[in-house]
Amino acid sequence: MGAVIEQQVREVSGRAAKAPVRVAIVGATGYVGRELVAILARHPGVRLKALMSSKHPGREQILLSDAHPVLRTVSELTVRPLDAEELAPPEAEIVFLATPHEVSHDLAPRLVERGLRVIDLSGAFRLKDAAAYPRWYGFEHREPAALAQAVYGLPELNAEAVRTARLVANPGCYATSIILALAPLLKAEVVNATSGIICDAKSGASGAGRSAKDELLFANVNENCRAYGLFRHRHVPESLQALQLAEESFIFTPHLLPLTRGILSTIYVRLTRPLTSDEVREIFARSYASAPLVRIYEDGRLPEIRAVANTAYADLGFALDASGQRLVVVSALDNLGKGAASQAVENLNLMLGYPQDTALK
Repeated sequence: MGAVIEQQVREVSGRAAKAPVRVAIVGATGYVGRELVAILARHPGVRLKALMSSKHPGREQILLSDAHPVLRTVSELTVRPLDAEELAPPEAEIVFLATPHEVSHDLAPRLVERGLRVIDLSGAFRLKDAAAYPRWYGFEHREPAALAQAVYGLPELNAEAVRTARLVANPGCYATSIILALAPLLKAEVVNATSGIICDAKSGASGAGRSAKDELLFANVNENCRAYGLFRHRHVPESLQALQLAEESFIFTPHLLPLTRGILSTIYVRLTRPLTSDEVREIFARSYASAPLVRIYEDGRLPEIRAVANTAYADLGFALDASGQRLVVVSALDNLGKGAASQAVENLNLMLGYPQDTALK
């Protein structure tokens, strides 16, 4: 035990002795960009070097506090218009892209070619099949080499691959809630997928981004709940890909809630054989024993949004019917946290050799 502690101390001391990693954020004026700045400003191994916006290229730079008043005392950096030529070593070593899919599609491969490591929070590199992009994202994917290189950045499934990745495709928020809920059960081969898996999910309005849309106006969101994106939501194919499920076995319906942030996904499955609650709990506990930001509920309690809002946690709970063959899994997370920015920082921590939850608790 003493040798293990000494090794951990040496590792921490070694990281502390290294110069902070220089980081740039493109898309700093958006909701996810705001979260990234707040987290990275307190990260012991990071130095924020550049903040850029892809929405207003060529315009004057703005103060970070003008875009996000809550960050007034967090960073003195200004937000500059996107200039890809300025994103190169030694100015930056790692770049976060909190940008539209098409912007990331064009920019990420160029940055990787320059020797930068990229964590992309768009969907531009989540799907391995380039032919899937016209259907799900509405554009032709012209970077097959980057797609092949990209690592799907769900730390609980792909931690080892993330550590050495040059390009990380950060998962979608709904997809994260779905995959974390289903992956342990599918790995244990207890889900009867041919009977169909149904996911009913609800999200706060910040999940749609900061752009002005009629359906996101206060009067249209407040005191309302509506379904959208049935059979065409972009997080379906990445969920199917990660879980190795056939499309016909999975139905996903997202809903918009009159909340700022948070996701609650309720997932219904039939099991291949009767299980006890203790057996189900053990499946989840075994899968996430080394996952510091996944919390498993016990004693019949179920997650709720207020328990995860403004945190980096994903919470999982479940209920099993009397027969032991019908299971409901409830998954909750913050769509801007574990569903976006904090998960991106988890990936950064893996890439830099820090504990996975550094700066996230």
